[in-house]
Amino acid sequence: MRVGCPKEIKNHEYRVGLTPAAAREYVAHGHQVLIEAGAGAGIDAADADYEAAGATIVATAAEIFSGADMVVKVKEPQPAEWAQLREGQILYTYLHLAPDPKQTEGLIASGVTAVAYETVTDARGGLPLLAPMSEVAGRLSIQAAARALEKAHGGRGVLLGGVPGVSPGKVVIIGGGVVGKEAAKMAIGLGADVTILDRSIPRLRELDDLFAGRVHTRFSTPTAIEEEVFAADAIIGAVLIPGASAPKLVTRAMLSGMKKGAVLVDVAIDQGGCFETSHATTHAEPTFEIDGVVHYCVANMPGAVPITSAHALNNATLPFGLALADCGIEALKADPHLMAGLNVHRGHVTNRAVAQSLGREMVDARDALTG
Repeated sequence: MRVGCPKEIKNHEYRVGLTPAAAREYVAHGHQVLIEAGAGAGIDAADADYEAAGATIVATAAEIFSGADMVVKVKEPQPAEWAQLREGQILYTYLHLAPDPKQTEGLIASGVTAVAYETVTDARGGLPLLAPMSEVAGRLSIQAAARALEKAHGGRGVLLGGVPGVSPGKVVIIGGGVVGKEAAKMAIGLGADVTILDRSIPRLRELDDLFAGRVHTRFSTPTAIEEEVFAADAIIGAVLIPGASAPKLVTRAMLSGMKKGAVLVDVAIDQGGCFETSHATTHAEPTFEIDGVVHYCVANMPGAVPITSAHALNNATLPFGLALADCGIEALKADPHLMAGLNVHRGHVTNRAVAQSLGREMVDARDALTG
């Protein structure tokens, strides 16, 4: 199979779908690998590194989209990219379709087979291709909050760790999954006062055991969210419903009860955001202010640390990607966990959560593949 990797074109996205090490693995499996010139520059991977791995460098993204049987990316295709996709081609990347009807329409019109990293599952019920970027985003969320809290950046002027004689900042994390756990690790490391809210009692028990009393855990209800948000200096939105739009847990009305200069970091923004006032921002302009509250809603947070992120992502995506390259759509039929990643196939939405979020008809993935 011809496997192609174009350069990412989303604002300040420096990751790459295939590292040289991953490209070498595809070549070792007998596949031809096409890499757009300069695609690895953001992770300090030169074209010569890809050529040494056995890949072929091509001058333009158009050559990737026209010549590859499978396109491997990081972020969702932009309009100029989805217009070049075609029926019979496999797209393997993050999609986050639930809050993005235009992209969904573009993929449907193209006829492409689109496999989304974020909905591939594993035997333990986890999301193995989302987890590494959730780890990165969770850790980055505290760095982002700490910067945004600085007075020069519009924040309250609070140091999260405090100093002797001065109380630390209060961090509230809504959602105790991978993002929430990693955010808590970083916040604790800085010396902040940390509370995690979640609706799973077993998960709260796990977190309580993990952090051994260094965080407060609280069952998430509207009342609990209000009380914690009103007292917080920084709030991390870490809620995930796989494939679906994130619930709006902090409303516009609640902003008036928050501290002026408090910071909201919406890690769920790829799925539409879990704060009612959120809208996607970029690394070039990461924050905005509403009612005196600073919002950080960058939709590709891990892109800020591309060397770490790209290698972590490739470590996770490689086994499934090799299966797709080796066997095509038969790999989907053979592996129910990879099948869970199929979001669009030949004009049909095949993921239930995506279809429900967009109000579209869903075709069962297996039926779509055999139809």
